[in-house]
Amino acid sequence: MLWAECGIQSLLLIERLTLVCFVFQGVTEVLCEACEQLGWKEPTKIQKEALPVGLEGRDIIGLAETGSGKTGAFAIPILQALLENPQRLFALVLTPTRELAFQISEQFEALGSSIGVKSAVIVGGIDMMSQSLALAKKPHIVIATPGRLIDHLENTKGFNLRAIKYLVMDEADRILNMDFETEVDKILKVIPRDRKTYLFSATMTKKVQKLQRVALKDPVKCAVSTKYQTVEKLQQYYVFIPSKFKDCYLVYILNELAGNSFIIFCSTCNNTQRTALLLRNLGFTAIPLHGQMNQHKRLGALNKFKAKNRSILLATDVASRGLDIPHVDVVINFDIPTHSKDYIHRVGRTARAGRSGKSVTFVTQYDVELFQRIEHLIGKKLPAFQTEEDEVMVLAERVTEAQRFARMQLRELGDKRKRPHEEVEDDSEQSLGIRNKVSGGRMRRKGR
Repeated sequence: MLWAECGIQSLLLIERLTLVCFVFQGVTEVLCEACEQLGWKEPTKIQKEALPVGLEGRDIIGLAETGSGKTGAFAIPILQALLENPQRLFALVLTPTRELAFQISEQFEALGSSIGVKSAVIVGGIDMMSQSLALAKKPHIVIATPGRLIDHLENTKGFNLRAIKYLVMDEADRILNMDFETEVDKILKVIPRDRKTYLFSATMTKKVQKLQRVALKDPVKCAVSTKYQTVEKLQQYYVFIPSKFKDCYLVYILNELAGNSFIIFCSTCNNTQRTALLLRNLGFTAIPLHGQMNQHKRLGALNKFKAKNRSILLATDVASRGLDIPHVDVVINFDIPTHSKDYIHRVGRTARAGRSGKSVTFVTQYDVELFQRIEHLIGKKLPAFQTEEDEVMVLAERVTEAQRFARMQLRELGDKRKRPHEEVEDDSEQSLGIRNKVSGGRMRRKGR
């Protein structure tokens, strides 16, 4: 009995210490409890730097590696200010991608659940009318991609941002690299000058420096990492292979590391879809995520992977920034990124929040220079991932057959897209039972 009581007291003490970690930064108790419920045991490095500054009411430039807890660093000061001065349309958060917008919204609503915070996500690919209705309810926080926000500012009656007290630009370097400069300029002209501005970025580019001068007043720089780097617990490898055997090596590595959860990055939407079909035909639970899928399907794919219903997510760089999926064990760069900085963001999908993880980058005879640039950027030579060539070549026949099926399915999907009023299954779920379809594909080809 006494031991049980001691155990309970220890647990209560641990809980109290968890709260103290955030209270120490000046965060109110109700938000500390929300942090505790989310399993945040102590502030991350960027939160330790940014929270005291944000709570003082200063503008912030936050530079931190991906997966470092940036969302908490700007969400907590905003929610605390909202508690002190309740107001609708209190804060605007700009993000480069739709998926990141939904993720930030989830974190705001989780942190603010006990105080009734409402947020609205305003992104492309979703019906404008339903978004207009959400904006008419005047949420506390608006999370938006710049293009769709401008559409609403110009076309939605009664909607404006003249009362906004906080502006956050998350992943600012990516927002500007995606040529949203014009939209950002328009937004800055229609929101109050008397506001708090947080600019968070993984890299300090010339465009970000220019935006800083225009949008921020006497900001405090909170830099956790000044050079490009990957987290310490990430084991990084490369595999040097002939281009024509990439698919064989991919299947070999997936078999070698079976039981793990993977994100595989491809450079194009078409290759993402093709590789997903190829892997499905070989019995892997793979699901694609790319820009040609509609928003409903993109969120569906992401949720299936998050729920561990699928063990492999094949994605373009739409998934390389900001997405927080804790259970990702391995990142594979099937197509090497053309921009070295994108490598940092891709491999940052694993080894998050203190966990360990692996990354494997495929380097063909055409990718040597790009790979050398990556090594130069991160300041280290990567070791080779050990492979057995004989075992890889054993897979060649099965992989070649699966490639043929995948090409046929890809053509079928292309034909469906050309025919209106027909549902296209972006998820590749229909690749099950492919052998029944192949004969149909042959028949159509003969008839042409």
